[in-house]
Amino acid sequence: MIAFDHRGIRPIHYGMIHKPKTKRGEETQEKILRAAEDCFAEKGYFQTVISDITNKADIAPGTFYIYFVDKLTVFRHLMTELSHRLRSRIHVALEGCETRLQIEEQGAREFFKFVSEHTGLFRIVWDAQFVDQDAFKAYYEGFASAYARKLGEARDAGEVRDLDMTALSYSFIGIVNFVALKYAVFDGGEVPESAIRTVVTLLETGAFIESPDSMNRR
Repeated sequence: MIAFDHRGIRPIHYGMIHKPKTKRGEETQEKILRAAEDCFAEKGYFQTVISDITNKADIAPGTFYIYFVDKLTVFRHLMTELSHRLRSRIHVALEGCETRLQIEEQGAREFFKFVSEHTGLFRIVWDAQFVDQDAFKAYYEGFASAYARKLGEARDAGEVRDLDMTALSYSFIGIVNFVALKYAVFDGGEVPESAIRTVVTLLETGAFIESPDSMNRR
């Protein structure tokens, strides 16, 4: 799902939202979002109705429409929120990384940790392919295009093999998505170290040009 080096990726904005004008309004809007996140994760988008969200948020039904136009607007806002939160988390995690391989490993670790902590948000992204295909496409294409650009820079620096960078970015995104799906969503736990090492080894041996350091680790 996620490109690892998010520096330079522009945020994605979906739908209309009524911005709160007071601190109390911000708190109410946040309650709605967290309730919607829980409902979408538990029941799925199509089985969730607005009354489920308002009941869980403990607000009057009419209050919902002060902040959001409809259920789809909430869904799109959560998609945007996921993009922001994940990008920020990984950006911090990458501080100090010097090589592209270090970026890949640290980014994968932080992504797996994030999904384990926020499986509801991860499910929302997968639901998007059925709820809002434009949002689903924009979410992945936004990450993949910036990711391919960064991989291209690593190729030019002699770190990555001369491959199709678009195909490579989607391949890497696919690997970490399905590993996260297996361990964090299906099994409901953290991604084990053995799985992380397998992912890193696949990336290192399949796409990266061997360095003396990488050969010494074997």
